[in-house]
Amino acid sequence: MQTKEITIAYIGGGSMEFGWKLISALAAEEALCGTVRLYDRIKQMSIANEAIGNRLRDDPACKSGLIYIATETLDEALRGADFVIISLSSGSFEECLCDIRLPEMYGIYQSTGEFSGPAGVIRSMRVLPEYVKIAERIKALCPNSWVISLTSPMSPCLSVLYSTFPEIKAFGSPCNLAEVQDLLADMANRQSMRSNILRRDIKHGLIGINGFSFMTEPTCDGESLIPLFDDYARKYLESGYERRANEYKMNLYASANRVKFDLFLRYGLIPAVPDRIAADFCPPWYLKNPKVTASWKFNLTTANFLKRRRNDKLARQKRLISGDEYLPIGGAGNEIVPQIKALLGLGNIISYADMPNGGQVGNLPNGAVVETTALFSRNSVKPVTVGDIPDDLLPLILRHVCNYATVVRAVRERDLDIAFNAFLNDPLMSLDLTSATELFKEMLAESSASLGYFAE
Repeated sequence: MQTKEITIAYIGGGSMEFGWKLISALAAEEALCGTVRLYDRIKQMSIANEAIGNRLRDDPACKSGLIYIATETLDEALRGADFVIISLSSGSFEECLCDIRLPEMYGIYQSTGEFSGPAGVIRSMRVLPEYVKIAERIKALCPNSWVISLTSPMSPCLSVLYSTFPEIKAFGSPCNLAEVQDLLADMANRQSMRSNILRRDIKHGLIGINGFSFMTEPTCDGESLIPLFDDYARKYLESGYERRANEYKMNLYASANRVKFDLFLRYGLIPAVPDRIAADFCPPWYLKNPKVTASWKFNLTTANFLKRRRNDKLARQKRLISGDEYLPIGGAGNEIVPQIKALLGLGNIISYADMPNGGQVGNLPNGAVVETTALFSRNSVKPVTVGDIPDDLLPLILRHVCNYATVVRAVRERDLDIAFNAFLNDPLMSLDLTSATELFKEMLAESSASLGYFAE
């Protein structure tokens, strides 16, 4: 087998979420060897992942020759890199808690607080200046590298990369598609189309934006799944449908798919993301208050949950470093490793990517970051033309596209007044002008330690 030696710079390399998934996936790839440089603003976190990644090499099932090295500086990680993966947290843990807590005090509920809503705007203001800096250093140190962005909100992050370094070779790799693919596979199995249908057997295109994309032409063995999904949507719109009964009551990330069914019956396209993510992009149809959300059978992110999850991850980190636990070999939440292999010339694949619109979505602005199917091959990512978003769905998606552009302009011009316009224009913003201004000021105050860029 042909082996490629590569250097990957992982910015945000102390990640206890995707970082571990990437290490697991890379460990299964005997075609890749070389170095993964881990840089994180909290160095002990990247040192932890250095130990975890290198310890996995002792597992007999590990096929990869990759070595993990924690770096002191961003420049040290980037210099001469073939691939740059960016997965940043959007501020401190305490700031992220305030993103959820403060809007709730004003009666605004967000199911994730990552992509849109008041939290999405503030997160963007914290993280986009970091993306400006990273793009400038990529231009100086590894201008020919492929850059894969994973940070939420993904669309404005990619926009800033391109506006800072127009020649950059960057794309986003969606990581929220598996739930819906598994749901369709389950439906197809129950329909007895054939036995043992898996996620990989579901073929579809994508249209929309990251976090709010929709499947186009979903099929299994060449047969359209739209009629099957339509049957389920009409039958289970009110009661919901779960592969495991009442799982949503015990698992924050689970749902009964009522939001997917409702959006499908409204617009004729199957949402490609979990209910809790799609809900954040809509007016407060599903998020008016916790009682309404509970009736739609999905969950709000809570501060207590975030604290508990962080403590659980820190405890697991200790077990992984000590050797009391090992990461599994193989598997990740998306297709980054197959995408990297295709870019290296190790076989073409059809996958999914977030990239600036160059006509692949006909009725969204050119340059807006859109999520579509793409062909990955040697040193090339070519998005597939998918047509137009339906007229009735277009205004909702276009609103977010324009808001993202507004936030990016606010960062480029270091102007908080422009950012406030995006804050006001979000579909979840239900406050009067005075209350919205107060909330904006309070959220800025809580994130002041991360917003020094606007005072420069």
